[in-house]
Amino acid sequence: MSPLPLAFFAAWLLALCVCDLRARRLPNALTLGGAAVALAARLGAGWPSAAPFLDGLAGGALAALLLLLPFLVRAAGAGDVKMLFAAGCALGRGRAAGFLLFVSLAGLALGLVWFLSARFDRRRIRHLARTLFDPRYDRAAGRAALPPKSAEACRVPFGLAIAAGAALELALEPGGAA
Repeated sequence: MSPLPLAFFAAWLLALCVCDLRARRLPNALTLGGAAVALAARLGAGWPSAAPFLDGLAGGALAALLLLLPFLVRAAGAGDVKMLFAAGCALGRGRAAGFLLFVSLAGLALGLVWFLSARFDRRRIRHLARTLFDPRYDRAAGRAALPPKSAEACRVPFGLAIAAGAALELALEPGGAA
């Protein structure tokens, strides 16, 4: 990626991280707008061939598949799926595997930091463990005592992990990021 698109990509990732940290939301204007800009840039770069555009579209689809199942069971937000799609569109199909590996590792690290820093409500982990391992545990009463899933303490800003994964993929590409 050349320096100017790299600077725009970094600014876009930073803006999404700030939004996710402040409001736990990833606005459609930034996620879908980022995907549109990335695909338009790929189409313009490869004109008259559509191969770069299709490569970006395939990269976005592969990236979005990572969070499709968690999204369907309400364990991930739609903004996270859209941000993964947009970053995948920018990076392309060839970088999708490395990008998804780095996002997964960054997500694991972020989850551990969030849990250990007491920003995460530990009652959910305790409830899950007791549900799995304690046959005497009253699951209905335990579930009723949990805070709502929309509570701030239950939500991890996964956009940070997505941005870290994209940055790592770019930084570790052969020949450097520039």
